[in-house]
Amino acid sequence: MNDPQRRLREDLLDWFDANQRTLPWRGSRDPYRILLSEVMSQQTRILVVVDYFHRFLDRFPNVEALAAAEESEVLALWSGLGYYQRARRLHAAAREVVSRGGFPTSFEGLKSLPGIGDYTAAAVGSIAFDVVEPVLDGNVERVLTRWLRLGGDPKRVAVRRRLRETAATLLDAQRPGDSNQAMMELGATICTPRSPRCGDCPLAESCRAFRDGVPTEYPESKPKNVTKVLEVWIAVVVQRDDRLLLARRSAESEVLAGAWMVPSVRLSSEEFKKGRRARWTWRADGVARNLTRSFGGRWSVDRPVAQVKHGITFRSLEVHCSRARVDRLPRRDDLVWVTPPELEALHTSSLVAKILSAQSSSLDLGAEL
Repeated sequence: MNDPQRRLREDLLDWFDANQRTLPWRGSRDPYRILLSEVMSQQTRILVVVDYFHRFLDRFPNVEALAAAEESEVLALWSGLGYYQRARRLHAAAREVVSRGGFPTSFEGLKSLPGIGDYTAAAVGSIAFDVVEPVLDGNVERVLTRWLRLGGDPKRVAVRRRLRETAATLLDAQRPGDSNQAMMELGATICTPRSPRCGDCPLAESCRAFRDGVPTEYPESKPKNVTKVLEVWIAVVVQRDDRLLLARRSAESEVLAGAWMVPSVRLSSEEFKKGRRARWTWRADGVARNLTRSFGGRWSVDRPVAQVKHGITFRSLEVHCSRARVDRLPRRDDLVWVTPPELEALHTSSLVAKILSAQSSSLDLGAEL
């Protein structure tokens, strides 16, 4: 039977065998290691992922160990990797796998795990269990839209259907895991967004965008109207002996959900403008009252001595950092006094490190922290 795509599949696999990067999860058929690598790699650079992957495996060497852990411990180890919802879903998936007695071995079975979509199910299924299902992530979308010179937003249903059908024709049924990894690797290392190395691409000879000299014009995408929301926060550093006070944000918070943070108050733009006009006295009293409402106790707040900026998704935070003192603080599960070594073991936002660093230079906190 004539198969015009057979040569392309062979060329892709030959290229992958000769050029694949050395990564700690490559060559493994362990679905846990593969799942961990795929979840960590979402929206994160591979060089960053490698260090976290090793640390995570040292602490949670198998899916049973991850399932048995407390969520707070998982989040603490994930701290700094960002997009913490990934860690929560990974943890939930691990518990579901253990409750079922092992990983599902089919595409649909893997998709039924918490937080596992088409891409992750195809990646884990093909690499660990030889499931013949194509992956379609951003790297693969870019390769295929250029190869086809296919216009339209890859997120649209019709375009995505065409890409998936094409990916299926290029998937080698005898080596589906390697075949999928070859496509992803090609997009990550050769068919890059801005400077594709078309001369090194195994698909260049049949690539329509390369033939027409327009590879960087694909994929087309709908312009995003992203509005950055500016939020103004007052964050207070409270110390007692060698300990620092932290407050855990609600799991339902829009920003830094579930993370430990120095106590803080979010101001509306109107409140902040009013505070600027009335100078710091009004703002200090307002912040103290807000902290009392949120955490109890009696607070006093100094004027800000440092300012940091922090970006989270579509938000830009302007954080004004102050010293504070508190008396009669009640015992609460969302408040904790920690020493510097204990701070490292908690799931804290990277914003905490920025605040402490800014305060340290202005208030000489370095020796205390």
